[in-house]
Amino acid sequence: MTIDYQAICQALYQEARFLDDRQWDEWLACYTADVTYWMPAWDDDDKLTEDPQTEISLMYYADRGGLEDRVFRIRTERSSASMPEPRTSHNVTNVEVLAAHDHEIDVRYNFNTLSHRYKMTDHFFGTVYLTLRKVEDRLLISRKKIALKNDYIRQVLDVYHV
Repeated sequence: MTIDYQAICQALYQEARFLDDRQWDEWLACYTADVTYWMPAWDDDDKLTEDPQTEISLMYYADRGGLEDRVFRIRTERSSASMPEPRTSHNVTNVEVLAAHDHEIDVRYNFNTLSHRYKMTDHFFGTVYLTLRKVEDRLLISRKKIALKNDYIRQVLDVYHV
């Protein structure tokens, strides 16, 4: 697969913008149906957990259905973590292509997210490892692993925080 760095960055920036603008349908459309969306936890030895099936995770969705359920809860006010919805600003930096395969590209990038709610601003930061899959003329996310570096937080995390 040919690597188009600008198209990769555009896909990442677009996903971040959809979160900031609360464009949930467009955000979900950034993902393949079989996406794995995972935020491992840090263990007692300060290492990320390695298996979402047997170890604790901060977030884990085995496919897009889990993300769709999350969005449904946000939209229907069935998520106390999301009421009121925070105002967010996602910043994507240090985008690096790790590998390219037939129809997929492995990417690593850093993120900083500011989240404002209840007259307070929280800061979340970390590294994302993801795989982009070429589907027709788009790059869609087929795997996303989020290493949240500041995991001692005072609230429940949601998809728009990272």
